[in-house]
Amino acid sequence: MMLARVAAAAAVASVAASLGFAALAHGQDSAGRSSARAPRTSWGTPDLHGLWTGSTITPLERPKEHANKPVLTPEEASAIEARARARNTAEPGVSAGDPGTYNQIWFDPSSAVVPDRRTSLIVDPPDGRIPYTAEGRELATRSSDHYGTGPRDSHLDLDTGERCLTDGMPIPYWTGYNNNYQIVQTRDHLVIFGELYHNLRVIPLDGRPRTGIPHWLGESRGRWDGDTLIVETEGFADKSAYWWATSWRAPRPTLRMVERFTRVDAETIDYEFTMEDRRMFTRPWTARFPLTTNQASRGVTEGRVYEYACHEGNYSLVNVLRGARMKEETDTR
Repeated sequence: MMLARVAAAAAVASVAASLGFAALAHGQDSAGRSSARAPRTSWGTPDLHGLWTGSTITPLERPKEHANKPVLTPEEASAIEARARARNTAEPGVSAGDPGTYNQIWFDPSSAVVPDRRTSLIVDPPDGRIPYTAEGRELATRSSDHYGTGPRDSHLDLDTGERCLTDGMPIPYWTGYNNNYQIVQTRDHLVIFGELYHNLRVIPLDGRPRTGIPHWLGESRGRWDGDTLIVETEGFADKSAYWWATSWRAPRPTLRMVERFTRVDAETIDYEFTMEDRRMFTRPWTARFPLTTNQASRGVTEGRVYEYACHEGNYSLVNVLRGARMKEETDTR
């Protein structure tokens, strides 16, 4: 699917400018954090405004080869990052009969592990793995096995990302490209605009009750606990019948998510999320990683948010269905 990157949304930029947020410095200490102090708003809360990325090559779940190794050595981390930089400049091969795929210009992969060199973003359970129920594991396996295979009789046979809808709850870590998140903040609202799919979350901070209307991305409410913003999201619409690339973050009525945003310096937010869903998981689980305004430190493209025009010039969906019909004709000859 072609991604037309055009002018950034002027409305978001003008709101941010009108709020008068401080510019962010890019100097870092040896721990990977900026030496400048974390800014605060004129009304006294930590200032979360900015253009953030959580891009990293550290995986969500701990790989089997690191099963008993929660933290990499500096040498291991350096070697992994070097391999990532080499991989990011190599064009993918094309198999026989394959019409091709994106070349590297369309991707914006990270080349950096998280600063503390953990082997997984998941910090609880201690093994760094999603604690699936039997039903959750079966669903995750079935979803991943479906990608690129199986019948393609209608658009519903493709996953929600291929249909340019969403990949589910927008967690701000690496997803391939368009990995920026614009945060705009007022006294009583926080707005998080995800570049990928144009996911937009408007989060009240004033204690108002939920409406009870189910949403694809749930209904979020935020509150301050000291210098940490806690965002609790529930009330997800039931979209479990659709195909999802990552089923663990697909919207389901039983899903509940708690996020924590802690501004620790001029260019870093410590971000943490906890998911619970009695159908999918045996227990709540938590992942943690830093968000940064210093895109270069994550090895991704520097710049502002651009339009994610997934459906403009999108011939892929039509061609997938056309190709399936052509294959059916060929198979019956």
